[in-house]
Amino acid sequence: MTRNIALISDHASPLASAGGVDSGGQNIYVAQVARHLARSGYAVDVFTRRDAADLPEIVQWQPRVRVVHVPAGPARFVRKEDLLPLMNDFCSYVRDFARARGGYVVSHANFFLSGLVAMELRRALGTPFVVTFHALGRVRRLHQHEADQFPAERMDIEDAAIAQADAIIAECPQDEEDLTRLYRADSRKLSVIPCGFDKSEFWPIARPFARKALGLDPKERILLNIGRLVPRKGIDNAIRALGRLAHAHRISARLLVVGGNSDLPCPVLTPEIGRLKEIAAEEGVAERVLFTGRRSREFLKLYYSAADVFVTTPWYEPFGITPLEAMACGTPVAGSDVGGIRYSVADGLTGHLVPPKDPDRLAASLARLCTDADHRKELGRNAIDRVHEQFTWAKVTRSIAALYQDVAHGKERNVA
Repeated sequence: MTRNIALISDHASPLASAGGVDSGGQNIYVAQVARHLARSGYAVDVFTRRDAADLPEIVQWQPRVRVVHVPAGPARFVRKEDLLPLMNDFCSYVRDFARARGGYVVSHANFFLSGLVAMELRRALGTPFVVTFHALGRVRRLHQHEADQFPAERMDIEDAAIAQADAIIAECPQDEEDLTRLYRADSRKLSVIPCGFDKSEFWPIARPFARKALGLDPKERILLNIGRLVPRKGIDNAIRALGRLAHAHRISARLLVVGGNSDLPCPVLTPEIGRLKEIAAEEGVAERVLFTGRRSREFLKLYYSAADVFVTTPWYEPFGITPLEAMACGTPVAGSDVGGIRYSVADGLTGHLVPPKDPDRLAASLARLCTDADHRKELGRNAIDRVHEQFTWAKVTRSIAALYQDVAHGKERNVA
């Protein structure tokens, strides 16, 4: 069987730097799945929107992986919330490209907008498709209310993609529950396949070396957050917990916040930085919160290894790749008891789970993690074992490839 796969990722290019505007876990997911599929013998075309004038149409990114920059709308950044009017052109281009190359055995849509493209390939060429949503509109609306700026049509598109898809990947049990409860997805189509981490990218580095390389105090207690700087990620909760850690628990620590839309921290380019700095000042810990700006991925293992604890307390989280990366570096996680974090972080074994938006509970958890070195070391050792056993990209992609094979052969999956 010809093994040509179309990975569709409308706004999230595998070539983009993670942590910036509209750039995060989906970029990493698409990049890693494409890379590992290619290593297994697949030929992969990744379709993503051309968002800069100097991008060539086709980039031979890896052996057997091409990134195709789709001309849809202006060749500049456009927020994903505003991309829907451009998707007709996106769909037409991918359909014509696929027809010219002789088609694909399976397409894999990432995000609801990419679902439109996969549905067009199915309509025009009969291409079966798999969809990973990465985030669901109804879940987002439940948590963000009027702050959700996606068009109302999002939920209708998700409903259509769920109805037409040959298979649906839920990234964790909570995602599976949301798909069945909020979208009435057919359980026979659903497979729970998590995200992963790359063993060639993340491994433990001696903490003294990591701190020296980053210019950090070798004796200071360091908490770390890495990711996109948007309100739903709950970094304000971590800052408020830092204040309670200092004032209620009499424990001094520093919080490093890595991410943003520029290499240097800039409240103009990343408005969330300004809001978070105001909260830090209110909590009396302005001098204890350091915004580093965006960092390229090759440096992230130094930050993970330098930290005593990785802190991630979003309101909700479809999966969350950064906790896996932290655990791969032997750093315990203090995370929200939600979504994928609840799935990847074993409470009391590889980290602590706490309710979101509860800085008092988070501070109490951090107090123990900061003061009990033996506990931290045990959690770190367990964390390394857990991610290597369950969450490598190689293992994840083998499961995805097996799903493709079933879809290509028309097998009905029953995972109830």
